This record gives sequence, C-alpha cells and structure tokens, in this order.
Amino acid sequence: MTLIKDIVRILEDFAPPAWQENYDNSGLIVGDLNTDVSGILICLDSIEAVIDEAIAEKCNLVIAHHPIVFSGLKKITGKNYIERTLLKAIRNNIAIYAIHTNLDNVHHGVNHQLSTVMGLKDFKILSAKNSLLKKLVTYCPVAQAEQVRNALFSAGAGNIVNYSECSFYSEGTGTFKPGDNTHPFVGKIGERQHEREERMEMIFFAHYQSKILNALLKAHPYEEVAYDIYSLDNSLSSAGSGMIGMLETAMEEKEFLLKVKTVLKCSTLRHTHFTGKKIQKVALCGGAGFFLLNEAKASGADAFITADVKYHQFFDADGQILLVDAGHYETEQFTMQLLKDLLIKKFPTFAIRLTKVDTNPVKYI
Repeated sequence: MTLIKDIVRILEDFAPPAWQENYDNSGLIVGDLNTDVSGILICLDSIEAVIDEAIAEKCNLVIAHHPIVFSGLKKITGKNYIERTLLKAIRNNIAIYAIHTNLDNVHHGVNHQLSTVMGLKDFKILSAKNSLLKKLVTYCPVAQAEQVRNALFSAGAGNIVNYSECSFYSEGTGTFKPGDNTHPFVGKIGERQHEREERMEMIFFAHYQSKILNALLKAHPYEEVAYDIYSLDNSLSSAGSGMIGMLETAMEEKEFLLKVKTVLKCSTLRHTHFTGKKIQKVALCGGAGFFLLNEAKASGADAFITADVKYHQFFDADGQILLVDAGHYETEQFTMQLLKDLLIKKFPTFAIRLTKVDTNPVKYI
C-alpha cells in the first residue's frame, strides 16, 4: 500500500517546501495524506480537464507544477475555473499536490532539466539563495561526544553540498553547579563541577531545525543541554534561481534562436535585437524569470532564455545580451518528465502518467 504521504515525502525530500518563495502555495492543495494512491497524473496546471483525465485514468493524485490556488478562497461555488476544478477534485476524491518555486529553486529541478534539454554543459545555479542555512554550536562531555555527533549527522546536520558529516570540534572545560531538584549526569548538587567537554559546530538546513534539536536532546547525556543556533547569510550553491552554462560550440544568434524554437517546440519567439556576438554562454530560467536579467548580464552570458517578458523590459537588455522570451509553458514543459523520473525510481511498479491534456493557455496563429 502506498499512501499520498509516501509520495509527498519523496517530493519534499527532493524539493523542500521551505525553499518556496513567500508568495507561493506549494504543497497539498486538496486531499488526505493518509489516502491510498491508486495512480498518479503529472501536469503543469491542474485545470478541470486534467481532473477529468485523472477520473478516466483512475488516478486519485494529481501532481502539478503550478498551484491551482495561489491566494485565499472565501467561497467555493464553481463560479470560475479554479473553484470548478477544486469541486470536481473533492467530489471524486482526487488529491492535488503542487510543487512550484521549491522545485524551481532546487539544483536538480526545473532549470536543471531545461539546461539539459538545451544541451548546456557545466551548468550551475545563476543566483544562489541565502538564509537557508543555520549553525548549531553545542557542548558535550568528551566521552559522549561521538554518540552526539553521530546522532546529529543522522538527523541531517553537517551536510555541505556534496559533503556530509562536516563538523568542527575543540576541547575545553565547562563549569556548572547543579541546583536543588536536579539530576546531574556528573557532579554533585550545590558544588561547582569542572567538566572536560567538546565544543561542537555543524551547519544544517534551516528547515531541519526541529529534527536536529530533537536528535541533540535525545542523544545528549546532560539534563539541561547548552546549545546556540545562528542564522547564516551564506549563499547555498545547490539552491537558487536560474541556471547558467555553456553550449558545446558557439553559435550565430539566428542559429541559436532556431535551436531554441526546435528544442522547446515553440511556435514563435520574442527576442531583443541581435548583439552581433556569437552565443555560447547561456543563462536561463523556466517561467517568469526576467528578475534575473541583471544576474545574467553580470555573469557574462551571451543569451538569456526565460518567459513572460513585458514590452518595456526588453529595453533592459541594453544591447549587452540576447534576451529571449520562449514562453512560460514552453520553458517548463520538461518539468513533468522530471517528476515522473523522480517517482519512478522510488516506485518502479506504480502507475505514474503524464497528462495528455495541453494545459498551455496561450495559443498562437
């Protein structure tokens, strides 16, 4: 038996909900985490036609990139496409889960997939996120330090990009005097105790804090555990917005645009004036990524692929970079296969389908 919460656990281990932007609404939109899953349908947009498809295919979990609900709803009466979708999902016991900007921000997420299909090499996060890390400092008797350290590692502390079990420790002497009604691990009530201790430091993802503190308190021998937690401004190279990488060989600008049209199956492209430079270093951001234009220019990118660029924003390229609007759906369409591949690895015999509904609301003539 596979429950919705089992699927959600895999998704959220891959793209932590804490990494979504503050305006977003990723997570379980409709449904019960303890429901047994009969089948999964993956889409970009969980519109009403997708729910109809889920009913027909006997899939009771729809995983969408875009949340069907962004802001609060005071009524659900079916007066618009959002409310009709929710009503149909609820009536047919279909859960809807959204994995949006947290999937944008994780290294192997939306933009990693887009970089891969565009044939980029040596790509990395364009704009790394900060404020995702914290540091734990604690003190422990030397004899018990290793058990505490191992417990913290098991809880997720000490991971730095591709390195694990990272810590720093030094030995010193701690003092404390147990008061009345205490049960000290060492020392006597009313007498100052000098204890040889280790100072232990580890970095951890901020969203792991509760788990790590629980592990610390469970493994530590002291009745009262001394610890400090510091918020860090360090950027995290494995999380952030956009990607930047290199084409195998430099291309003329028109040739590059034709490649974009072909790979992304675009009916049309919008772009700025040619700069006269060949294209090899490429920045990109699936969906509405214009906010990264300055980072793309500062990185020395020859071109920047994104979507939803407004008329006056094209001027901001200022002849320094080829700015390409390839369409929102077009730059995110490969996200569906990314999610399917992720889940198939964990549930190889499970029914996981990609929607056959074209959910792109923008049409061209």
